[in-house]
Amino acid sequence: MNTMDNLEKQLICPICLEMFTKPVVILPCQHNLCRKCANDVFQASNPYLPTRGGSITSGGRFRCPSCRHEVVLDRHGVYGLQRNLLVENIIDMFKQESTSKPAPERKEEMPMCDVHEEEKINIYCVTHGVPTCSMCKVFGAHKDCEVAPIASIYQTKKTELSDGIAMMVGNNDRMQGIISQLEEACRAIEENGRRQKTVVCEKFDQLYSILEEKKREMSQKVTSEQEEKVDYIRGLTRKYGDHLEESCKIVEKGIQTMEEPEMALFLQNTKPLLKKIAEASSITHLDKVERGYENMDHYSVNFKKEGKALRSIDFVQDDEDEDEADEDGEAGAEEGEGAQTVSGGSAVTDASIQPSAPQQMNSSPSAAKSAAST
Repeated sequence: MNTMDNLEKQLICPICLEMFTKPVVILPCQHNLCRKCANDVFQASNPYLPTRGGSITSGGRFRCPSCRHEVVLDRHGVYGLQRNLLVENIIDMFKQESTSKPAPERKEEMPMCDVHEEEKINIYCVTHGVPTCSMCKVFGAHKDCEVAPIASIYQTKKTELSDGIAMMVGNNDRMQGIISQLEEACRAIEENGRRQKTVVCEKFDQLYSILEEKKREMSQKVTSEQEEKVDYIRGLTRKYGDHLEESCKIVEKGIQTMEEPEMALFLQNTKPLLKKIAEASSITHLDKVERGYENMDHYSVNFKKEGKALRSIDFVQDDEDEDEADEDGEAGAEEGEGAQTVSGGSAVTDASIQPSAPQQMNSSPSAAKSAAST
């Protein structure tokens, strides 16, 4: 009989805790389940899979309740698992053997009552939810309680425990599925975060390139006027130097003439020398630099508005996506005018670097020449 008992234990389903009911399916890990129990566990582990007429219409996965091995199913679900005909035949043979022989009387050791030590515990107190003996019901603490046969309560509680275990197995599989989904969500978040950080860095690199280009452009304007003014001043310096050199020669010639003792010869040389002295004494033909010509303050910059716009840069909202696309198009059309639309929707414009009207008049070499000539 021990052999039959051990055999019966091997034929118990780990889900319903009853003997396997046909058809019996064999999992890839070689453990067996009733097809109905396997389908219940599968549906509990894949609550979001589409169903049609109570059957799964797409593949999924669940874990073996015996060894926790992950079982992956195709679109046929548990109906795609192979039947274990050997186990089914053994169950048929076991049932036939059990029905052909009378069930032997089992000598079970029943626990004894703590109050009435000679009485066996053979009834169940429904009121207090504890097993007790007949004497306790008649004379003892449970005489006014509702009682029931212990066998019926045993079957009821066993069924409840079996259902609870099956529910817990299903809940555990469902929890494992949720954990897998959360882990996948974490990986997706990390990947999306890396991708978006790359996009943000690219946008800022574009903004840096725009600022660098604008810096070169504005610096070139200052450099161009600087070189123009310096060239003009140096040319004017050469003219004054040539005039000074000529004046020195005339002075030297005049000193030599002053030493001439012969009066007629002195007077003869004096007339052209005086004419040269008169011409050399006048510098009206030379240009003059107007006051403030060397000033370059008209190329001042003020980036308060642009700095405020840069500090307001932020991620666009969903309802701003369409506006951003329009602003990007306008920015491309106005790029020559120095306007650039940033991702936060604010426009960074060129600083005002145009000189005022009086400074414009004094910043040009030609203007300085005109002023000198007047």
